[in-house]
Amino acid sequence: MAHPSGRTYQSPARQRQADETRRRIADAARSLLLTHGYAKMTVDAIAKEAGVAAPTVYAIFRSKAGILEELLDQARFGPGFAELARQAYETSEPSERLRFVARIACSIYASESTMLDLLRGAGVVKPELAELDKKLECRRYEAQESTILLIIQAGRLREGLDATTARDVLWGLTGRELYRMLVHERGWTADQYEAWLADTLIRALLSD
Repeated sequence: MAHPSGRTYQSPARQRQADETRRRIADAARSLLLTHGYAKMTVDAIAKEAGVAAPTVYAIFRSKAGILEELLDQARFGPGFAELARQAYETSEPSERLRFVARIACSIYASESTMLDLLRGAGVVKPELAELDKKLECRRYEAQESTILLIIQAGRLREGLDATTARDVLWGLTGRELYRMLVHERGWTADQYEAWLADTLIRALLSD
């Protein structure tokens, strides 16, 4: 249906139906991963398990990689993430925003661990996971811009840093590899990691 502004109108009922279909497909894919592994998680098998046609799966996710991305996004960005993000964007004080950044990073990496273990155990090959990780990192880098802009607008950016370098520092320090090294390899608790990361970000990016 055409909207008077020229945009396509989608009714709430149709949107709910689309969301439900997307959820059923993702649930079917997760079930097949658990029971049969990645090799047998074909689009046809997913469609059959979800009770939809294979073209519907392709229309929504485009490929198996798109379905894997959905499963990881569900693990990373659940209701807890949404609430933390809301609180972070309502915070205008730079040090408090950086503490939220640390909390969000900790939440994402803790939440995704189980799904990543499932994917690896189900036989998802490294190149496919690497490609998904590359997309996540691009999205993560883009998302850092608002925090750096807030720091600059508050006049709190550390002397000697420009916007690009500050964004690179923020992106690098909040990467998964540091979380993996400190929490999984060295046995830090999530709380220890979050506190250390928050303090490190504040020292690295903010003026006194």
